[in-house]
Order: sequence, then structure tokens, then C-alpha cells
Amino acid sequence: MSDNPISSATRARGRPKAWTDKTDQNTIKSLDRALQILSRLGDMEEATLSELSSALSQSPATVYRVLTTFQAHDFTEFNPTRQVWSVGAGAFLTGAKFLRRSSMVERARPHLRRLMEATEETANLGIAKGANVLFLSQSETHHAIRAFFPPGTVSPMYASGIGKALLALWSEKRVNALLAAQKIEQFTEHTLTDAAALTADLAETRARGYSFDAEEKNIGMRCIAAPVFDIYGEAIGGLSISGPVARITDNRISDIGAIVRSEANALTRTLGGVPPTEV
Repeated sequence: MSDNPISSATRARGRPKAWTDKTDQNTIKSLDRALQILSRLGDMEEATLSELSSALSQSPATVYRVLTTFQAHDFTEFNPTRQVWSVGAGAFLTGAKFLRRSSMVERARPHLRRLMEATEETANLGIAKGANVLFLSQSETHHAIRAFFPPGTVSPMYASGIGKALLALWSEKRVNALLAAQKIEQFTEHTLTDAAALTADLAETRARGYSFDAEEKNIGMRCIAAPVFDIYGEAIGGLSISGPVARITDNRISDIGAIVRSEANALTRTLGGVPPTEV
């Protein structure tokens, strides 16, 4: 009998007895395949049946059955005129439940609004998810030309303002391990694909308290970000602003950086955390 009746009861209700067994017998291969198809469709934004089948190296018949099954639950949509499939509203509504579960998203809203109004650029909230940054929320600028990262967008940490703000707090060993475990893509001529260059950039980020993405993911776009901390002083995400080079000029970087850092610290306090400068 367990010494911890609460955890024992919880385990019994939440998982079967052999929940620690990770062998194939505890996975549903058809469901796993279906979710891979849905995920790849999301990455492609839209695709014909043949394009999606080819991208996944699966038979069109199998992919079609999965797509039509998801369609019955509004997880996929089909455009009969253009003969293309895309992710449906049902998938968004299910994913949005994650955002409602996260108090961080709710509490960050006024901070995103203030950050957008103070800089007149799009403000973003993101967290680390594996080797990427997952964007959770955004407050868009009113300018016609603006950055746009809808909730659910992911970007490699090494080529993201928020990502670099978080990486700057990691040990060099941990950063190198992250880079070694993934394919480093040269998105633009400014992408920091060299470990030495990225290490130097992260050192500058630590010194000034905010990161600077100088067209490293998208040509013509810049991003300035700062980390958000929890009660234990651990970085749990970051705030950033993104906008065109024409507006985020060199002489504005320092001023905007101070604003972003200040608002990130304010969100840290809202979440009950303590900014590193106050530890």
C-alpha cells in the first residue's frame, strides 16, 4: 500500500496500473499517425491531398481517411474549389483551452497592451517549448506594416528575440547541447548559426538585460525581448516587441530595450515572481 494515499488515488484515476510502461502496447499507432498528419498540415498551412501525402510519405488513401475523420470534428477543413485541406476551427478551439488554462496568458494581457502602446509596435508573449519558442499571445500595433505571430506559432530559440533572452540565462554547456541536438537553419544572412557568434550575442544580452533579433529570422524585421521570471527566480517566458527596421531604428534600440525590460519585470511581479535585479 502506498505511503501517500493522495498520490496513489490520483494515479489510479488518471492512469492505468501500468502507466509507466512506454512500450508500443500503450500507444495507439493509428492515433499517433493521425496526429502527425494534423501537425504536418498545420506546418504547411494548407495542402492538397497529394502534397500532404508526399510530405509524410504515406498513402493518399490513409491520409484522406484521417483528414475526413478530423473534418467530422471540425479539426480540418476542405476547400472544394481549390482542392486544398487546412487545419479547422475545432483544432483551434481545443488548443485555446491550453491558453485559458494558463494564468500567465490572462495576466499578461494588460502588459502586452501597455508594451504595444509605449513602443507602437506589436507585443508578444512566448515560452520555451523544447528547442523552440511557442508564442502564446500578442497585442498588435495599429500600423499597417507590422509583425504577426498568431498563438501557436513556433520559432527556433537561436533565431528569436524571446528565445535569445531565455538562452542568455542558460549555461554555455546547456546552450551548446541544445544547438547540437537540432539542425541549425540559416533563415537570413543575419542568422547566428556560428556557436561563437551566438555565445557573444548572449553575453551582450545578459549585460544589458534584453535581447536583440536583428533580422535573424525574417529580413526587414527586428525584435527586442526580455525574460519573465517565476517565484523561484527561474525564467518561464518572455515579452518582446517586433516591427520593421524602418521603425525600430538603431537609435531607438536602447530606449525600446529599457521599456521591454521594465514591462517584463512588471509581468514578473504580477505573476508573483521577483525580477533578477531585485534578488
